[in-house]
Amino acid sequence: MQARRLPARHGALWLIAGFRLFRANPPLLTALTLGYLSFVILINLLPLIGPLLVPILLPLLTVIVANGCRTIEGGRAPVLAALTVGLSHQRVALIRLGGLHLVGTLAILIINLAIDGGELFNDLPQGTLDDSEMATLLLRVLVIAAPVMMAFWFAPLLTGWDGVAPLKSLFFSAVASFRNWRAFLAYGLTVSAVGVVLPGLILVVAGMIDSGLVSMLSVVLRMLLVFLLAPALTASIYVSYRDVFSAPPAIAIAEVVDD
Repeated sequence: MQARRLPARHGALWLIAGFRLFRANPPLLTALTLGYLSFVILINLLPLIGPLLVPILLPLLTVIVANGCRTIEGGRAPVLAALTVGLSHQRVALIRLGGLHLVGTLAILIINLAIDGGELFNDLPQGTLDDSEMATLLLRVLVIAAPVMMAFWFAPLLTGWDGVAPLKSLFFSAVASFRNWRAFLAYGLTVSAVGVVLPGLILVVAGMIDSGLVSMLSVVLRMLLVFLLAPALTASIYVSYRDVFSAPPAIAIAEVVDD
């Protein structure tokens, strides 16, 4: 698989294109996103096996959601057959990829425990972490998890759609992500600005005007994050794959660039 090397601005365009894809069919993309999140939460609640099953099933779920995004992009009516493309022939390969995802998740946990001796994770359930300790924990986990995230970003679609073997798809995904680190950096900054910085500024300004506005706006912003930003983020993952491994989809990158 040949990965295109994209300019940094494409990372920001992925999210913009994700919003455009969401705007093309809000009910379907919202349903797919909420269904994905709900399924993950429910499986995770299963005693003992739930947290182990989630990483194994994520590649299958990712392909289903991406199939929905591709259906929306093509302007076709959503049907079950369109949402399950790649699952029948690549089901075993995707489950194997999920097994590798589980191994990567466990490796992240083990490495983090080895670094801090388990102290922060012992304090986490008790709620005794202060803001600086929580920030340290999140930053360290993000740094440790970055290589795994890069390896699995494109891997489910490479396996499900292109028939690439699980280990090879991890390699191609890691290489593609590394080649486009500038775009991914721009993507991360854009998502942070829209999902964290902007809502925070709105709440700060609202608090200066009237403290009563903060609680109301907090609820509204949470609803927007769930029903607007989350579907756009879901679509942006599909857009990034199409942008890196094939020609830009018309509804996504090309229109944004033309604007």
